[in-house]
Amino acid sequence: MGKAYEKFKNEAEETGYNVSPDVEFVEMLLENIQVNIERYGYGACPCRLASGNREEDLDLICPCDYRDADLEDYGACFCALYVTPDILEGKKKLSSIPDRRLEELEAKKSEKKQEIPAKDVFGKLKYPIYRCIVCGYLCCREKPPVKCPICKVSADRFEIIL
Repeated sequence: MGKAYEKFKNEAEETGYNVSPDVEFVEMLLENIQVNIERYGYGACPCRLASGNREEDLDLICPCDYRDADLEDYGACFCALYVTPDILEGKKKLSSIPDRRLEELEAKKSEKKQEIPAKDVFGKLKYPIYRCIVCGYLCCREKPPVKCPICKVSADRFEIIL
């Protein structure tokens, strides 16, 4: 096992996630994430086609926005880098996972979002409320944290919710 695998596995476990037991497969995915970092400047999921525009690809920077829903529904994320204990213990088998990103992009095209100003909901807030789109961490401050204290993603993975 390489150092990159061990480091990644330890970081995942520290945040409550499990990594696929297929070490060779995980190392290949990590290498390809590194290729995307060198190519685009960010670690886009190697199992999806990145545009090269970070803002457009925020949802697929590893860990992607779809990881937790895929783990819940299928026992693994789209690329099977992250898995649930049921997969690790052999209680559940890996299966094909639909690409939620494609479904979400189609839904966004057909939906018109109506924004409700935060002041209409909560009165006047001194600071906006930011939510990490990866793990759900919330904070109320002038700007989002440089790194999420929970899942360690960068500030551009936060959205203003109020």
